Amino acid sequence: MGSDDERDVVRRGYDELSYHYRADDADDGQYAPWLAGLHRRLPASAAVLDLGCGCGVPAARFLADAGHRVTGVDISDVQIERARRLVPTATFVRADATRLDLPPASFDAVVCLYAFIHMPLADQPPLITSIARWLRPGGWLLATVGHSAWTGTEDDWLGGGAAMWWSHADASTYRSWLQQAGLTIAAEDFIPEGTSGHTLFWAQRPHASGC
Repeated sequence: MGSDDERDVVRRGYDELSYHYRADDADDGQYAPWLAGLHRRLPASAAVLDLGCGCGVPAARFLADAGHRVTGVDISDVQIERARRLVPTATFVRADATRLDLPPASFDAVVCLYAFIHMPLADQPPLITSIARWLRPGGWLLATVGHSAWTGTEDDWLGGGAAMWWSHADASTYRSWLQQAGLTIAAEDFIPEGTSGHTLFWAQRPHASGC
């Protein structure tokens, strides 16, 4: 399966199972402490990029309600349509995150929760490098990535009859990619899920040195 085919599996999966994956009125759940922690680190009315924003719930909703200027990006048309309805104060774009071209130093934070794991592995290091460039000095990346390396497809995702595809490296590889992009890792946590789990990274673009 080529990378475009894999992207199509992800896009179709979320198009078909968007409501199955997360309801309009879903609470913040496990995201709550992460988003609250990000809010505490940000200036007022910060510019935040939410990559793999889904239906806008909960990350974009939380950050927009906290007064931040949120731009959400997702590959799924259905997810973006829902996000525009559910979080009308944010801006949402239907696009492939790995093919974005954004101005340097244009965001105070980038959020990428459970999205890297659906991107072709070869595209992930260049995206991390791009994120580091898009962040302003002192800006934050909050991301969940793989904990152990795995690539594969599930034919009946969430029991909803649609396929889904994942590809991720292990935590130490992501740690290396973040550091190679010039980001400073402030924290790394294991997030259990079933018999495995994911890794949550807090990484920061260093403040500019000198005056």
